[in-house]
Amino acid sequence: MSDSKNTGTSDSKNTILSDSKIFYSIGEVARMFDLNESTLRFWEKEFDSIKPKKTTKGFRQYTKADIEDIRLVYHLVKERGMTLVGAKKVIRNNKRKLSTKVELLDRLNAIKEELMAIRDEITE
Repeated sequence: MSDSKNTGTSDSKNTILSDSKIFYSIGEVARMFDLNESTLRFWEKEFDSIKPKKTTKGFRQYTKADIEDIRLVYHLVKERGMTLVGAKKVIRNNKRKLSTKVELLDRLNAIKEELMAIRDEITE
């Protein structure tokens, strides 16, 4: 295991964020979640918690906190199939509980992948 923190999404979209990196570009974040950059820009307008810093040239710089908020929205909208209005309500009312649940799902999926890899090694 590496010293990086896993803050990606569940399924095969687990993302490793570097402990030494402070900001991520919109392209990097879009690739983490397999989303279009335009989707991230739209979510910025829809969700108050997603507010990347912008350079003097207007480039977006996402922090780990921004990426965590995107991960919550991604989980609700893309994985659970909620509408943006429904996702806003859930985040507004239960953000801490939801964050814990998504983190737990990510850990369980990582364990599942490790167990499947071990099973594949044994059966070979």
